[in-house]
Amino acid sequence: MSTAPLERIIPEILERFAAKNAAREQALAAARVIIRTSANAIRAVHRGEFDAARRLIAEARATHEAAVRALEGHADVYHAGFLHDAQKEYVEAVTTLELCAGGEIPGPAELGVEDPAYLNGIGEAVGELRRVILDRLRAGTFDGCEALLAAMDDIYNVLVTIDYPDAMTGGLRRTTDQVRGILEKTRGDLTLAIVTRRPDL
Repeated sequence: MSTAPLERIIPEILERFAAKNAAREQALAAARVIIRTSANAIRAVHRGEFDAARRLIAEARATHEAAVRALEGHADVYHAGFLHDAQKEYVEAVTTLELCAGGEIPGPAELGVEDPAYLNGIGEAVGELRRVILDRLRAGTFDGCEALLAAMDDIYNVLVTIDYPDAMTGGLRRTTDQVRGILEKTRGDLTLAIVTRRPDL
């Protein structure tokens, strides 16, 4: 009986841990960049600076691709949660831009993200669309408001059909509940604004 093999085994384990930790640190830094860049893209959309938003989203996409490459072979770190949050913010930014610019929402495969992050991301974009509508109403215009409300409605109608455990969907049930509340408030605000502007209705 001998513990001599440990002299070989432990250094091998430590080497694997070191590689995993290096990949984790690289991906964590990338996730922070993705979240910050996506937030800046959303702010650019609200200012009507769509070209700037597209450049920021392109940066977020490239950073995300680098993070995914860094975590190849480290599935446990990939699924630790921080990259999910970054993917969600990235999807939210893309969705907000495309709907406000009159485009189409790309799918998760096109964006290179996981399904739970995608679904929660499009759900969280509903809050940004509400903000766009309210900004337009304050500016005294209804331009595009009903189309944005219809998009919010479409997103909710999709999310509400997904009935799987939160462990699989990344807490989608809570996001869907929030979307419903935002949608109802926005519909009420827009209806009131239209009626106030057009008392003949």
